[in-house]
Amino acid sequence: MKLHSSIARMLALASLAALAGCATPYSELVGYRYHRTNIDTYPVTVTRVDDTSYHRLPVLVDPGSHQVTVQAPPAGGFAYGNTQTFTLDVKPCTRYYLVAVKPNALSQNFGVKVDYEEPVAGCRVG
Repeated sequence: MKLHSSIARMLALASLAALAGCATPYSELVGYRYHRTNIDTYPVTVTRVDDTSYHRLPVLVDPGSHQVTVQAPPAGGFAYGNTQTFTLDVKPCTRYYLVAVKPNALSQNFGVKVDYEEPVAGCRVG
């Protein structure tokens, strides 16, 4: 059983390496806070891009306009955080740090903003 899971992991890593080496530029969406000093921002979970659901970070996307759905962490007393969908114009070879902006820690309502953008290492345009 361990041998099969090790082989599966190696194949997954090889696939990712092949994708990273190809000429098609891609971008990444992550739900981590880049600027940790902003007390009104919270990490998010990227749950959907266009018609595809995601459960792991980073989410790899092609450049262009996308409908991105994120879920914020729940406020006290709630089991789940609210979700919100917004349009993001994704540039090639760029990592986007997405965060929820809440009026206070007890609010379930939030807005979404790009906390920071940076180049994806090893990614080349054209």
